[in-house]
Amino acid sequence: MTDARYHVVHRTRYVYESRVAVAQQLLHLTPRETAWQKLVAHAVEIAPQPSEITEHLDYFGNPVRHAVLDSPHDALTVSAESEVIVSPRTGGFVPAGSPPWESVRERLHTTAEARHLEAAEYLFESPQIEFSPALARYVARSFPAGRPFLDGVHELNHRIHEEFAFDDSATGVSTPIAEVLELRRGVCQDFAHLMTGCLRVLGLPARYVSGYILTTPPPGQVRMVGADASHAWVSAYCPQAGWVDFDPTNDLVVDHEHITLAWGRDFSDVAPMRGVILGGGDQELEVHVTVTQTVAPAQRRRSEGLAAR
Repeated sequence: MTDARYHVVHRTRYVYESRVAVAQQLLHLTPRETAWQKLVAHAVEIAPQPSEITEHLDYFGNPVRHAVLDSPHDALTVSAESEVIVSPRTGGFVPAGSPPWESVRERLHTTAEARHLEAAEYLFESPQIEFSPALARYVARSFPAGRPFLDGVHELNHRIHEEFAFDDSATGVSTPIAEVLELRRGVCQDFAHLMTGCLRVLGLPARYVSGYILTTPPPGQVRMVGADASHAWVSAYCPQAGWVDFDPTNDLVVDHEHITLAWGRDFSDVAPMRGVILGGGDQELEVHVTVTQTVAPAQRRRSEGLAAR
């Protein structure tokens, strides 16, 4: 497998019922730099123009922009454009070769190693992930005694894909896991919360990851601009393998087709836009995302070399 290069446009527009006097917005719209992902170019445009913009890394190391808008406005548009190169990262992935899940839990609960302590921060409940007996019962089937840790995670990933229906009208951004379990339907955010909660309730570290994935249109149809969407998946920590990402919505072990934006305990840590406004009344929200795979660097060099001849 070779590197993949992507161009991402993420446009968000709010239209307010009444004028907003003052607003502050926190943006998680800059893709992370990781061992497998390189940010080539990135730009954010905000209209109306903020009076102040600051950039920093949040607690989890995600790039964040903080924008202050102190002039009255009836609408807000935020457009983020990114170019990233994503490298393959699942070489040598052998779920059955990982240690028993009980030993992973024991090691994470007793270790003093810095890298394991960082993972241990993702063992607990969080604002949108609550433990329950129903959650523990659901995950138990994938983790019988002695099962290799990543083998169990792989099966849990598959079960959620098979047993839950994708339905973008069934849930909202704050739907609790208990309701998702009962409904057996939801969207990628719900499935990522569910799987993250399942692992944590067993005492196993898991984090919520936000990003994008290139979608494929039905046969015979062209890809529509703005038809993509933000995506979410799960990262599970194995002491021997490090963080391994799983996508329960698509039943995938994440590789170079996923673009990572940010990670945290749950959606509340990494929402693409979160803000406070004075005024506004009711509001209409439109979000358009377009992900395009461009020519990979190696392919581009070969093409340029042929053209030079």
